[in-house]
Amino acid sequence: MESKKQIRNRILERRNTLTPAERMRSEILVTERILGHQWYYKAGEILLFASCGSEISTRGILEDALMSGKRVYLPKVEGETMQFYRIEADEPLTEGYGGILEPAGDAKKRFCYHKDRKDAVLMLMPGAAFDPMRNRIGYGKGFYDRYLADKPDLHTIAIGFDCQMVAQIASCPTDIKPMQVICL
Repeated sequence: MESKKQIRNRILERRNTLTPAERMRSEILVTERILGHQWYYKAGEILLFASCGSEISTRGILEDALMSGKRVYLPKVEGETMQFYRIEADEPLTEGYGGILEPAGDAKKRFCYHKDRKDAVLMLMPGAAFDPMRNRIGYGKGFYDRYLADKPDLHTIAIGFDCQMVAQIASCPTDIKPMQVICL
């Protein structure tokens, strides 16, 4: 069986070669699927990621969430951890960890998870590869696994392109599976 690193490298290479037409088609389909999802509809708070490089674009979801009055949070890497901070429509983002756009990190805007509000929150997660059993390979640092370790009830959906699906990924005890994977 291929190692996670081998799968990551192979799939990222494949993802990098998608044509603009393939990218646009998948991005439209994934955005429509998320905007029509019951978890998105019910959520007042959306934990999103700012797409970087060849990742599937989250721009349409971000714009809809802000226009709909949902509270939108983006991740910021702080040392070995990741926290989510609320952003406003006109708020500038700065290049942070790995060249990813991040919010400023104002402590007053930090997302605080409460189990009793789990149905009001939706997290969309990136990844390099996914399998039919919802196993996920990220980018190798474990930020999402550590963030989600104490939030088992948080609604999570990993999104990506269909070329990111593989037959099987070996998982470790510290790997956190998203509740759903949508790759189109």
